[in-house]
Amino acid sequence: MNRPVSTDEQKIDEVLSRGVTEVIVKDDLRKKLLSGERLRIKLGIDPTSPDLHLGRAVALLKMRDLQELGHQAVFIVGDFTAVIGDTSDKEAERPMLTREAVAHNEATYKEQAGKLIELSAAEFHHNSEWLGALTYAEIGEQADAFSVADFIARDNIARRLEAGKRVSLREVLYPLMQGYDSVAVRSDVELGGTDQKFNLLAGRALQEKYGQAPQNIVMGPLLEGTDGRKMSSSWGNTITFAMTPSDMYGKIMSMRDEFIVRYFELCTRVPMTDVHEIEQTLEGGALHPKDAKMRLAREIVTIYHGAAEAQSAEESWATTFSEGGVPEGAPTVEVASGATLRDVLKDVAGSMSELRRLVDARAVSEVGGRTFETIDDTITQSATIRIGKHRFLNVVVK
Repeated sequence: MNRPVSTDEQKIDEVLSRGVTEVIVKDDLRKKLLSGERLRIKLGIDPTSPDLHLGRAVALLKMRDLQELGHQAVFIVGDFTAVIGDTSDKEAERPMLTREAVAHNEATYKEQAGKLIELSAAEFHHNSEWLGALTYAEIGEQADAFSVADFIARDNIARRLEAGKRVSLREVLYPLMQGYDSVAVRSDVELGGTDQKFNLLAGRALQEKYGQAPQNIVMGPLLEGTDGRKMSSSWGNTITFAMTPSDMYGKIMSMRDEFIVRYFELCTRVPMTDVHEIEQTLEGGALHPKDAKMRLAREIVTIYHGAAEAQSAEESWATTFSEGGVPEGAPTVEVASGATLRDVLKDVAGSMSELRRLVDARAVSEVGGRTFETIDDTITQSATIRIGKHRFLNVVVK
């Protein structure tokens, strides 16, 4: 059952400012939010990987904020658009996914999204419901709302064309599909990152073409991953919803100090007055970055795993890094004697390039034993392997 719509001005202004880069059209959206009208809030995510990560949490938390004001959340799994591939943030053509890969990736998306939004009060759709039924005639009519020049003027597409890289025709069609999602669900507000601006605006254009009022847009910034680049599954620099509490806590503790305040604002709902105080005390030297990160890690782990697990993860981390121990609950794998480091850690390190980087930095070692020199070093005895500063893997040689 939907809760009453709140017109609390202070809460509305925070929704329109916290973790927000741009609102289209801000005055219009603020007026609608203050009117008491129940708005339909759309967020679509393509299942291009099995696990949602904190970069996705920025928009999901914004959706929850709007749910708490009494608005209707409309969550779309882009099972159709994932096959086509969004090129918004890519410097090369994104490969098409098979329908089987998409089905595998999205298997737990609803459950994962439910860690942040209230699923019982949300609509949950797959965009294959309507995109799979479109005819060539309908697609042609939609395409008439845009020009090729609009598409190739985008920065990443212009750079690819200038470099002589291929731009596939299907990439040109993607914004139409995301835009038509807004028509299909009669979206009042769409949430997304700044890299999605062209696609978000396509929704407004198609809604007008179909006689609907154009949706407002709330865009958030792109969250940095553990290596400082945009958080992306393809780069292996993610902190995922599905991580164990200990791994999630350790990943947050290992990130750069410069992102502490940003993560508090984007990935938690610690009051902004507290966030500003944390920022000021960090800048003034009264708060040590380690202490700030411990609170940040505790807040984030609590969101996904609960307060008890967050407390346990913190105690484990303190034991490991203050007393030189190995954390309880470190995962265990069984391998055959002679297995290579590459084989053992391929699903742990995030990506092969990340594993090579860690090995080259002499940051992968047996606890109390040797430091690995190449990713092809073999493992001949059971040991606990330390990967970077904060990850451990118990390896049992059969």
